[in-house]
Amino acid sequence: MRLHYLDEGQGLPVLLLHAFPLNADSFRPQLDALSGRFRFIVPDHRGFGRSQLGSGPAEMDRLARDALGILDMLKINQAVIGGVSMGGYATMALLRRDPARARALVLADTQAGADDEQTKLRRAQTAREVLEKGVEVLVDSLLPKLLTPNALLATRNAVSTLIRSNRPEGVAAALQGMAMRLDSKDILVRFAGPALIVVGEHDEATPADRAKEMKALLKSPELSVLPGAGHLSNLEASQAFNRVLEGFLSSL
Repeated sequence: MRLHYLDEGQGLPVLLLHAFPLNADSFRPQLDALSGRFRFIVPDHRGFGRSQLGSGPAEMDRLARDALGILDMLKINQAVIGGVSMGGYATMALLRRDPARARALVLADTQAGADDEQTKLRRAQTAREVLEKGVEVLVDSLLPKLLTPNALLATRNAVSTLIRSNRPEGVAAALQGMAMRLDSKDILVRFAGPALIVVGEHDEATPADRAKEMKALLKSPELSVLPGAGHLSNLEASQAFNRVLEGFLSSL
């Protein structure tokens, strides 16, 4: 299995896992702003970007094992581990598998609960459409859910480009994997380390009440709601996101 990842900066290692249906380059605003102080390890999930496509559904535990394999190869015993949206699901799966590897958590625009039946059916339908028609169908259907109507044109174009960079098979496998994920509330309850929770003020996919639910489960949480941002707050409100992330990482 060949996985592509970015490894930029120096200092405290920070593993970041990207949202669906993007790739590692979606964290470029964070790497450009903060890699002078921290070391960022950012993989393309299997089937996304420049990583190979695995077999079967891309379950969140598989994404977690992929990420742990990269940390093992780099001889990093412990890191700050976090992600946006699907990357948050994979972060919680990693925490379930090997909690000692997490120095702290960053959970952005994500949720701890599993999919309900309606969401599972919707993911299955989307997977079929992507395999039949290609990833272009996601640009039209997902963009309004990922960004607010006030998002900059440059941000909208960047997200569209990231979506188009992926293969239909990888996107479909991830949709299947997200539908199969476990509820992670019990995992967050057991985590004793620091945690940063970030959510866009206008995130409709995983709104602020889901972020507050995660905060209530964790022992040492910080919650930041970013004004004006939607589901991809690290892109739509990158400067505010970077300030919050830098403050949290510096405190460690």
